[in-house]
Amino acid sequence: MVKLLFFAGSVRKDSMNKKLAKLAAAMARQAGAEVTLVDLADYEMPLYDGDLEATLGVPENALKLKQLFSEHAGFFIASPEYNSSIPPLLKNSLDWISRPHGENEPSLIAYRGKVAALGAVSPGGLGGIRGLVPLRMMLGNIGVTVAPSQVAIGFGGEAFDAEGELKDPNRAGMLKATVEGLVRLAKQVSGCAD
Repeated sequence: MVKLLFFAGSVRKDSMNKKLAKLAAAMARQAGAEVTLVDLADYEMPLYDGDLEATLGVPENALKLKQLFSEHAGFFIASPEYNSSIPPLLKNSLDWISRPHGENEPSLIAYRGKVAALGAVSPGGLGGIRGLVPLRMMLGNIGVTVAPSQVAIGFGGEAFDAEGELKDPNRAGMLKATVEGLVRLAKQVSGCAD
């Protein structure tokens, strides 16, 4: 069974992107994946600083998160859009995870050979899609195969019902197609049979 990691690029308690990550994780379970859903609030880290890394090393929470990335064939990121780009929390987390630790550790071990799918929810009409462009580019540049399908949900404050499901069946279908595509891609890349 293919293992996939799900998380949002937000630590806000009532984050719309946390709702999206949770819903995507449930869909991946239904599609036959082993799922781990994490909250970046549990992995607090300082802002990346080369001098800090040189004196104190990679933070323990970065190492824990890096281990999770390494143990999974792929991941789903539900990312807010901050000023048409990646939120600082997400960028910082991904940067710390990229750092080598230990003497003979290969570069970008948590990313190379992994697959990812992206989603976003936003209160605006574009659904956070502008922030997915630099995220897609960054992940591709560090060795992650990013699924072509993605989902961006506008007017997010009205998108979910009380149970955390998407109200609009078309949006739910887009998310399901994106998640099922991630599961298929992860199985292909990792060699897992159906």
